[in-house]
Amino acid sequence: MSVPLLPLWIAGKDVASTSGRTGDVFDPSTGRVIRRAPLGGKEDVNRAVAAAAAALPGWRDTPPLRRARVLGRFREVLEANREEIAKLITEEHGKTLLDAAGSLQRGIEVVEFATGAPHLLKGEQAEDVARGVDSHSVLQPVGVCAGITPFNFPAMVPMWMFPMAIACGNTFVLKPSEKVPSTALRLARLFQEAGLPDGVLNVVPGDGETVEALLAHPDVAAVSFVGSTPIARRVYETATRNGKRVQALGGAKNHAVVLPDAALDFTADALIGAAYGSAGERCMAISAVVAVGEVADALVSRLREKAVALKVGPGRMAGAEMGPLVTAAHRERVRGLIAAGAAEGARLVLDGRDLRVPGEEGGFFLGPTLLDRVTPEMTVYREEIFGPVLVVLRARTFEEAIAIVNRNPYGNGTALFTASGLAAQRFEHEIQVGMVGINVAIPVPMAFFSFGGWKQSLFGDLHVHGPEGVRFYTRTKTITSRWPATDEKTKVTLAMPTQG
Repeated sequence: MSVPLLPLWIAGKDVASTSGRTGDVFDPSTGRVIRRAPLGGKEDVNRAVAAAAAALPGWRDTPPLRRARVLGRFREVLEANREEIAKLITEEHGKTLLDAAGSLQRGIEVVEFATGAPHLLKGEQAEDVARGVDSHSVLQPVGVCAGITPFNFPAMVPMWMFPMAIACGNTFVLKPSEKVPSTALRLARLFQEAGLPDGVLNVVPGDGETVEALLAHPDVAAVSFVGSTPIARRVYETATRNGKRVQALGGAKNHAVVLPDAALDFTADALIGAAYGSAGERCMAISAVVAVGEVADALVSRLREKAVALKVGPGRMAGAEMGPLVTAAHRERVRGLIAAGAAEGARLVLDGRDLRVPGEEGGFFLGPTLLDRVTPEMTVYREEIFGPVLVVLRARTFEEAIAIVNRNPYGNGTALFTASGLAAQRFEHEIQVGMVGINVAIPVPMAFFSFGGWKQSLFGDLHVHGPEGVRFYTRTKTITSRWPATDEKTKVTLAMPTQG
């Protein structure tokens, strides 16, 4: 049975790739190939960047208020097509429809924030910085921007990037994951329906070859990336070497520290959602719990009880709480890490490797897995698993727990569960992580704050969306002006100008 081959989206229309290379797009719930994605080559990237460069002068010179109106209409179109987009996400990624709709909502909130462009792009002004001298600053677009996005959030992560860039007057080339290309292509068409001029947003699905072409292209001024730490490091080093501005968000090993005074049922419910939602395929998933003192045994027992009760099935199925992993190869990798954890001495409290979903035997399912008495030396702790696997470490004291989190090379997100305001205050101050939750397991900031981690979870200086997103997608220009009278007496001086 033949499957459709998807197009690229360049200059406001569907176009065929010239690379001759394609990749299979699966329905992870069934294991069947449902589409083929073009793997954009250098010529495809050249065409997309050329379209973005051609559209740049007109869009850059469009007043921010008019840009904001287009973004406002885009938000309305997204709302009207919410169900369709969520189904696309579920079909190619596998997450439940409820989870897909929630991630889409987070993307829509960034569009809402971006509609504030007229206010967000205001510069500063100071009168009389010296006698008769005024200064002001303006924020101007950087040019053609590129976004390289992962498979796990086909709508949300791209919408962390291109609405902000476009609101700031830039044009954009998006390279979505070849595993989940359809959502990005649909978003581009909907943006056109909202009135976005052709060429302002272009979509080129692809793989590493596509990425390398974008990183090397002389007309790409800025690159945003979300993915694994090894690739984030490579993107950052390659793009900066080529003179580009870069924000590259890498991997994570997010910890939740649980103190003995935490509300146990509330904590367990929150950790189950954070560990097993989207089958653990979230950069903000809690994948490691540090249980402090006597809370450990009761917490592990409660986690097992709740994890066993989770309903696993196709994301489109009513009542499904957790769907499959994205590919068969990824499922095998996660199975291998579970086996390594058990072999290295962890206690396998719940093993999801042999889960079978009746009627969907070809799907890439793996059940919730829980390992206790894990230590920092174990592979299952050191590796980013990106699957429905929660590991529990044990610490004698709060100080020891903080040290465990701070020694980890990742610094994306973390959470503390406690009833103590003093402990929370100390945790906020001492923890070396970019996003912190207090009795909040997944502390993803709202769109009007910025998202990003520390340490090996971020390469670059600026986070995505929010105020730092505006700073990333603009350059500041400062103007100092003086208007002397025509008869003003002056004299030549070679001294450094000072106030006066």
